[in-house]
Amino acid sequence: MKMFNNIPLSVLDLAPVTEGGTPEQSFKNSVSLAQHVENLGFHRYWLAEHHNMPGIASSATSVIIGHIAGATKHMRVGSGGVMLPNHATLVIAEQFGTLETLYPGRIDLGLGRAPGSDQATAYALRRTLNMRVEDFPLQVDELQSYFEGTARVHAVPGEGLNIPIWLLGSSGFSARLAAEKGLPFSFASHFSPDYTIPALNSYRGNFTPSAALEKPYAMLGVNIIAADTDEEARYIATSQQQQFLSIRRGEPTKLKPPIKNINDVWSEMEKAAVEQSLNSRSTIVGGPETVKRGLEQFLKETQADEFIINSQIYNHNDRLRSYEIIAQLMD
Repeated sequence: MKMFNNIPLSVLDLAPVTEGGTPEQSFKNSVSLAQHVENLGFHRYWLAEHHNMPGIASSATSVIIGHIAGATKHMRVGSGGVMLPNHATLVIAEQFGTLETLYPGRIDLGLGRAPGSDQATAYALRRTLNMRVEDFPLQVDELQSYFEGTARVHAVPGEGLNIPIWLLGSSGFSARLAAEKGLPFSFASHFSPDYTIPALNSYRGNFTPSAALEKPYAMLGVNIIAADTDEEARYIATSQQQQFLSIRRGEPTKLKPPIKNINDVWSEMEKAAVEQSLNSRSTIVGGPETVKRGLEQFLKETQADEFIINSQIYNHNDRLRSYEIIAQLMD
């Protein structure tokens, strides 16, 4: 593992399905990227649960985690995150118990409380709405009891295993819960930048030490599109801008190729909305020096313990190159 200004850098992969591509190719690209960033010195590799999204293939999150862990050697692999209200808690304990048994000391379990989907998909996932996102703290307690061996039902494998549990959030709820339970916290500043500082203050100000963690540990999501020049990076970044635009329109699509003029495809109101989510604090686009300055500024502002980097890039070779450039900034 290498460091950037004394903190580790990690990778968030949404297993993007590109326009003209397939989930099969997406998974091959994820293996290629994971092996690449492991060799470059990145710390962990997380995959995110999303559903009913044509451009995201990581819906069966635990399955693809196992695939990536099996294709790498030492890098930590985990969920960023599993949306716990979508699942029976025992099943998650068994799945991640299985992963930890197969790849000991390498598995992270990041948990979110959002559905990771639209309301219709939430119905399809749960079949019933008896489990609500408001019940998330009880689910986390239940999950911990399976690993600790204090539940009436035994998670086999799972019971007795030390699998780090992280809480993920894009608002203040999970920050407060992570502080109360003494767990590491990962904030989705890569799409919710305006809430980053309030969430960090809540987490750090209310943190209670636990058996899992003695002091607060906060990892922040950052979008980085790095290229050899600022101009090239801005061009490549139009794929991510189009993806956010399609989500805002309620018409999610596969990841589109970059375009020369993004202003041709959005209105002024849409531009403002997308740029609010992808603002320059936690979305860094440019050549090596621009990326270095952006990361240093965000670290100074947040005092993060770790950054996890998302790079929604259409061309796989451009994506590999982006992480190479980031790696060159590490010690």
